[in-house]
Amino acid sequence: MKNSEIVVVGAGIAGLTAAAILSKQGLSVTLIESHTQSGGCAGTFKRKNYIFDVGATQVAGLEEGGIHSRIFDFLDIPLPEATILDPACIVDLNDGSNPIPIWYEKSKWIAEQEIQFPGSHRFWRLCTLIHQSNWIFANNNPVLPISNFWDFSQLLKALVPSNLLAGILIKSTIFDLLRICGLSKNERLIKFLNLQLKLYSQEDVYNTAALYGSTVLQMCQKPHGLWHLKKSMQSLSEALESSLRKTGVKIIFGQKVKSINFDDVNKCWNVNANSKKNSFIYHAKDLIYTAPPQSLLKHLKDPLERKKNYKNRLNNLPDPSGALVFYSALKKRNIKKTSSNHYQFVSNEFGSLFVSISNDGDGRAPKGEVTLIASIFTKTKDWFDLDKKDYLKKKKDLMKKISLELESQFDIDPENWLHRELATPLGFQKWTNRPNGIVGGLGQNPDIFGLFGLSSRTPFEGLWLCGDSIYPGEGTAGVSQCALMVSRQILASKGIENFNL
Repeated sequence: MKNSEIVVVGAGIAGLTAAAILSKQGLSVTLIESHTQSGGCAGTFKRKNYIFDVGATQVAGLEEGGIHSRIFDFLDIPLPEATILDPACIVDLNDGSNPIPIWYEKSKWIAEQEIQFPGSHRFWRLCTLIHQSNWIFANNNPVLPISNFWDFSQLLKALVPSNLLAGILIKSTIFDLLRICGLSKNERLIKFLNLQLKLYSQEDVYNTAALYGSTVLQMCQKPHGLWHLKKSMQSLSEALESSLRKTGVKIIFGQKVKSINFDDVNKCWNVNANSKKNSFIYHAKDLIYTAPPQSLLKHLKDPLERKKNYKNRLNNLPDPSGALVFYSALKKRNIKKTSSNHYQFVSNEFGSLFVSISNDGDGRAPKGEVTLIASIFTKTKDWFDLDKKDYLKKKKDLMKKISLELESQFDIDPENWLHRELATPLGFQKWTNRPNGIVGGLGQNPDIFGLFGLSSRTPFEGLWLCGDSIYPGEGTAGVSQCALMVSRQILASKGIENFNL
């Protein structure tokens, strides 16, 4: 049995960040991770001479004032080396028109918008105004959704007048903004927005919350931007691990949580975990759970029986997507010249593919070679009812189809692949221990975003949720913002008020 003030379940970016902040504040923290390394969906793996980013391939929030920058300054650790993505992505609608580069410089992006989508300036201007309001709000450290008076007080402190105006759109979608601007029938613009929004909100223009979508559509531009990490995405986790070592926190790898229960006698949470050989019990007054909230249905069985309404809400959460990810490598000379690390293109076979390509010298491939990662969304239920023979056939067929799409898009000869493999939701379930191998959090529609989302506070005192299903949503920047919010809530419950970065 091991005791600490706080137990954190999951050493993805959310868990690492929360553990680092709280231990820096002097609290004793135990961090449990089922995998043999940290990072979760923002981790990496190695094949031959190649390092592949498992899921996330780009980072927001490294700029001055960005969430990673603020947290790393507080932790007194250096940010990982990174370069700005400019363009952040090139989107090819494959409609006969020129591909769309999403530029870092605002003036270039505004000019590009008018070239690609004539007459759309009112929509982009409205998104910019909403985003600017959201940015001020987020930097004031709000707590959402509201679960008690302290949360409400933090929300009030964060509000500025422009937020009240933006609040009129709290139940609106991106399509509502298009309609306001007279662009509801602009098929090409809608096609482009659908591709981008699906990446960051798991929803299309008709279902993405306007207040969320307006921000993710503006994050590529100065003064924010998306970044490409040198070495790999793992460098973000390694930096956070260095902070944990300074504060004496040991990450316990290779232990899967089997159950969570509240000890009514000692007034603490008991976390039961298993390694390959042994069982362990961890005790703490506060428990931060960074696994998908759907996993609570398995881990929190007994307590949930006393909270039927909460159990029903977890049961009724919308199904997140799964992913198929194609990991490959080839000589740089054997792929047509590229001007971005990231491409997104329309595919008749798959709807769209999102592609990430490494740079020379970024640690992912030997000199003169590149890694190429392509991902598409898939329904998880399509993969778990197959017998082994059908599963392997389906996987083989899809790898061939993805290869053909990439060969056509990037002028690659089939014999020039140096490495290819495909990950399915089954592989992601094994890697991340997420139920059914789901990726990302809950789709950011108006009924699940902000005030209407799943709260970090659960009905159980001392049990906290953190991660991509909790405000403000997906990505390493989103889960880090969530980790800061949860840390502030826990510190306030212990009488440490007004903690801000």
